[in-house]
Amino acid sequence: MQMRTEEQYRTTERRSRILGMLHEGGRVRVTELVRTLGVTDTSIRRDLTSLEGEGKLRRVHGGAVSLPADPRAERYSEKLSLRLAEKRRIGAAAAEMVEPGDVLIIDSGTTTLQVAAGISGTLRSGGLLTIVTNSLPLADELRTWPAPNLVLLGGYYLPDYQATVGPQAIEQLSRISADKVFLGADGLTAAEGLTTGHVLMADLDRLMAERARRVVVTVDSSKLGCAGLARVIAIGQIHVLITDRDAPPNVVDAIRAEGVEVRLV
Repeated sequence: MQMRTEEQYRTTERRSRILGMLHEGGRVRVTELVRTLGVTDTSIRRDLTSLEGEGKLRRVHGGAVSLPADPRAERYSEKLSLRLAEKRRIGAAAAEMVEPGDVLIIDSGTTTLQVAAGISGTLRSGGLLTIVTNSLPLADELRTWPAPNLVLLGGYYLPDYQATVGPQAIEQLSRISADKVFLGADGLTAAEGLTTGHVLMADLDRLMAERARRVVVTVDSSKLGCAGLARVIAIGQIHVLITDRDAPPNVVDAIRAEGVEVRLV
């Protein structure tokens, strides 16, 4: 009985050390654990399986990774990495439209985040721009700028969008006038216009478009021809659409027929 208790103690201590190593590095490998802890790979794999069952890590090939504090944040990160090359080209093209002294409203989409990333170093310094956003990742991006003039809208936090929405955000935004707004979307068609997957996000995006003198939509081609849950604005309210060269020609032609300037990058 005493032998069994000592084994349990050693197992508990070993698994605690595994979690400590995982916390420090975000990932552990079976070979590394065998070498560090001095046990067989069978014991390590048994430990990892047990810890995964307790919801403390996720098994992957050859080892394990830590779980994010918020799995919805991980989904946002995964979305951010999809079609990243296209999003960067779109963001860079949109950033070329930014001029000194502009007041910009930038939506919370993963493509609009690349608009801010593409703004030149000259415009980032000296307080030459004012940026209004509801996006926490965008606010974090601007934190690295030398002299950001940032207005971060408050309100109800949507983890799936990493953004704020709701009456407080709308009330703040209603007092702002901007030169340009850069909007993302979950879908865009000539018939349905700009759409998104959340009604509160649609309400805020709609007001963003109303408070800006020029509406620029930045979406990758996978969004064209699709319609989301909630309508944001009609196609005729869009001045410029910037998307990638994989955009379906028939959808592009239909959007251009509605008077929208379409730029393929």
